Amino acid sequence: MTAAAERGTTTVSQRAVRRIAERAVTEILPRQGALRATGAAASVRGGRTELSLRMTLPYPAPLADTVRDVRRHVTARTGRLTGLDVASTRVTVTSLAASRGPASPAPEGDEGRTPRRWWSQRRVPVAVLTAMAAVSCGALAFDMVQVHTAHRAAAAWRVRAVDWLSGHGPGDPAVAGVGALTALLGFWLVLLAVTPGRRHQFTARAPAARVEAAVDRSAVESLMRDPVAGVAGIGTVRVRVRRRRVTVRAGLCFGDRADTRDAVASAARAALTACTLRRVPRLSVTVVPEPVWRPPLRPVRKAPHDPAPHRPVPVSARTSEGDT
Repeated sequence: MTAAAERGTTTVSQRAVRRIAERAVTEILPRQGALRATGAAASVRGGRTELSLRMTLPYPAPLADTVRDVRRHVTARTGRLTGLDVASTRVTVTSLAASRGPASPAPEGDEGRTPRRWWSQRRVPVAVLTAMAAVSCGALAFDMVQVHTAHRAAAAWRVRAVDWLSGHGPGDPAVAGVGALTALLGFWLVLLAVTPGRRHQFTARAPAARVEAAVDRSAVESLMRDPVAGVAGIGTVRVRVRRRRVTVRAGLCFGDRADTRDAVASAARAALTACTLRRVPRLSVTVVPEPVWRPPLRPVRKAPHDPAPHRPVPVSARTSEGDT
């Protein structure tokens, strides 16, 4: 029997280990084409190896569960194919990619969570109001601190403001105007607080749970304009999308008006349904003939031919009174 030292040794290169680990990543979810390894590194020391993977995960998918399954599968698969002891497997998720498989529909219980309107954060009004309040209060506080700590005279603008207010009461037109502007500003802020905003966006039904999607009105107009323009006989198309109504106005260049209107309504309704809006607006379709349009010629129906033979008229009926 040959001694163990004379039988030789088998060495698995780091490149082979790295290729096996990259291949094992794609085996965990064969139907999800978005799961792939973007980079891998392997360190082999004797009969032990350490793996480091960078990969892209499919979206939507549970991140923690998918990474745990990938780590477990790569460790077992690499150890079985190489015969090495995989000491550690480090996984780094670099990006998320949409799955190329069919999207799973959202559960019925999560469908009602999608809001009908998106609420705006009102960043611009809040920023302007905060800046104005900060500047005014900051200037007043700075001047008061200077007066009480450094024993300096009050600022000229504050002295003039106090002097002006002491000589003008509530009945003064200027004071009434400033009060009206302040009340109007307060009403505007309250209106912004109780209204959702983002009037140019529609919420759409998301294909996955806990995902909110929105479509801009201009995108809905473009998605509806192209199918309507593809109807035979249609020239110009104007689509106007409101919050509760979608108006389609198409110009007819040739063809029957009634049939073309039915085709336009069908195409517009199909395009609007394909947008999967959370709240579908009403659809109004109008087909207006263009100046070049002419009514189609209707085929003239000929009277049916009488197959009865020609009967001669009696002589008494053909003769006149002068001939008798």
